[in-house]
Amino acid sequence: MDAKLKNVLITLGVVLAFFALAMFVLAPSGSLFTAPVGEGSINLDFSVEESTVGVRFLFVVIGLMIALAIYFATKENNAWEVGTRQVVWMAIGAALYAVFSWVFNASVIIVPSVSQVALRPAIAIPMFFGYAFGPVVGFFTGAVGNMFGDAMTGFGLSPQWSIGNGLVGFIAGLAMLFPDKKKGLNTILVTGVVIAVVTAILYFLNPTLKNLTYFNPEDFTFAETQISMLAGISILIGLALVVIVRFAFGNNINVAAAVTWGMLGNILGIGFAAISDIWINGFTPVAAIVGEFLPAAGPNLIFAAILVPLLVGAYAAVQRQSGR
Repeated sequence: MDAKLKNVLITLGVVLAFFALAMFVLAPSGSLFTAPVGEGSINLDFSVEESTVGVRFLFVVIGLMIALAIYFATKENNAWEVGTRQVVWMAIGAALYAVFSWVFNASVIIVPSVSQVALRPAIAIPMFFGYAFGPVVGFFTGAVGNMFGDAMTGFGLSPQWSIGNGLVGFIAGLAMLFPDKKKGLNTILVTGVVIAVVTAILYFLNPTLKNLTYFNPEDFTFAETQISMLAGISILIGLALVVIVRFAFGNNINVAAAVTWGMLGNILGIGFAAISDIWINGFTPVAAIVGEFLPAAGPNLIFAAILVPLLVGAYAAVQRQSGR
């Protein structure tokens, strides 16, 4: 076994071990785990709905197999190098994503949906780490960081969504497969446009889908409103911003490529998570796409278009100062 394959397998194995430990050891023994933080502590909620543990773990494995399959299809590429530097970036990325996810999740800025969807500006972190340091770093950052971020917030575990976040960073990192970063950007953009338009059309065909996160404490009523139009068309708004960044930064290929690949990672990674809930939560395909995918992926695209260029620019400035 060559060193590259060995290191990739070890990294994906560590991700699998994290989820297995959380789902099959920590969750059954008690959902709350107290971790020291400075002079205080924080409770980590690793609870998982017992009846769906098996199928949730299956989607964890499926997500890992998707990543491994893409590795084998492109294994000769240097994008798959995993050494000490990449391991350090994995740890930093996952820690940053966990903390910032916790900060924004704790603010409870809920997006109208059929499940627990919150605004997540921190999604820019796995996108950037994947693009800057490679698909394996992006996968670890998104998957492990999201898992701990949810646990810190008290949401419990949604392993399929954590793996979806891992795929966001992983796919953003696939830009490293192409020495010419301009190559294929317009194809990727067109792919995003097609998926965004088709899913937005599904919203307009199903505008009466209930917003199951709605709760009115005055009369104790649930789901008395519909998914809002803003949530339904947010993916078009985000996509428009991505297109603007793509062409406005045409001379800065790193910004253009990072945002474009981040867009694709967001659409496919969040799509993986939402579609998995057809089997996990019993949603219809329309409910999964209109009620989960659009409210989650749309705002993510908006944050990607705004925040990823800032991260890429800041990293470039640091590289210039260090003489790299």
